Amino acid sequence: MKRWYTLYSDILYLHFSNGFYCLPESAKDAASPQSILQRMVRVVGHTLLRLIGNLFRSVEEPATLRGKVWLYVVSQNNVDSLRFVQQRLPGSVLVAGQGKNIGKYEKEVARLSLRRKVLYYYKLPFLLLQFLRHKRASTLRFFDLLYDAIGFYEVYLQKLRRYQPAAVVFANDHNADARAMLLAAKALQIKTVYIQHASVSNLFPPLTFDLNLLEGQDSLDKYLQCGPVQGQVALVGMPKADAYVPFRNHSTHIRTVGIGCNMMDDLQEVAGLLRKLSDAFPSLTFILRPHPRDTRNRSALTKIARNITISNGKEQHVFDYLKQLDVQISSTSGIHLEAVLLNVWSIFYDFNPTQHLHDYYGFIQHGLVDVTGSAEELVQLLATKLDTRPEVYHRARFYNATVATPQDGKSGELALKHICSLIKS
Repeated sequence: MKRWYTLYSDILYLHFSNGFYCLPESAKDAASPQSILQRMVRVVGHTLLRLIGNLFRSVEEPATLRGKVWLYVVSQNNVDSLRFVQQRLPGSVLVAGQGKNIGKYEKEVARLSLRRKVLYYYKLPFLLLQFLRHKRASTLRFFDLLYDAIGFYEVYLQKLRRYQPAAVVFANDHNADARAMLLAAKALQIKTVYIQHASVSNLFPPLTFDLNLLEGQDSLDKYLQCGPVQGQVALVGMPKADAYVPFRNHSTHIRTVGIGCNMMDDLQEVAGLLRKLSDAFPSLTFILRPHPRDTRNRSALTKIARNITISNGKEQHVFDYLKQLDVQISSTSGIHLEAVLLNVWSIFYDFNPTQHLHDYYGFIQHGLVDVTGSAEELVQLLATKLDTRPEVYHRARFYNATVATPQDGKSGELALKHICSLIKS
């Protein structure tokens, strides 16, 4: 029983940490709803749709999986980050668990059957007692995450033994299913690779992959705060941005402004800023970009003014959205870095001032973004730069090791060299 608790504590490392528990509810809600009723609905839904529903669906294609390099994905963003490997490395295949929502790539991903996951729920009472004993507050708040996590490790251990992939490449190091796959691969001494897909936090688990491909010094510094780093480390920049480096915006004029928001942001704050900006700059175009997982109704926001449109994050790649912009405005979001990489001037504006996630990624501390404290201050700042928009992409060097170097735009090539070297070894 103690061994089970140790294993599942590792699988649930991030979400059952004290640091994550102390985050504002707006940040935790993306992983687990604040409402107890909604959490229970999730448990019931997981039981009916996944545990029982999976029993009646056959999804696995052995020939697609056997002996390949698995690119294990848990989201649409993960696919975007690992697509370059799939396209350039023969014998690689995108892989996800049965029933996992991968957005627009649903039909492009090979699936691992999770029919047997239900067989391991006999462990739930024992795990629940252990977690309540050691992490009572987190267990009561995130019971649904513990419930969802059961069985992933045990099933993935069987799948890895059966299909013997040459390596498993990850773009996520903290979700329960990805952690379970990592730990199962390590138990079987199957080579593992991590490719950073978004800005990281010092709350993440310590790196334990055989090869850790990080974007820049900022990421390495944060992971060193998480604990000792195991395996080889290489700073390779952001492969998913390579194709967009030629589209960096070098215009000195401001014509289009983007507002990127996520689940932590207050839509009333977003609406208030949109009203003031559209009134102050009726000749500018404003594009609202909600996070792909944000399902809240935003239709009222487009009715504020005729010069406001919405970018569909589920359909439009984030860099295709950024290509249209001269200025990007967001609160606590990794989109700031992606904007600056395309030489889009990015400005921090707090859309959730009642919470305390200010500079969560350190973008302000390291000078990646400019900051405004009020809508009036932001209007004044934009007014002074309408025809003198600054060049900003050099600000990203601390976050992206290839910026302004001969390898700028060649991150994918660097990453593939490291991956191929690991596999051959």
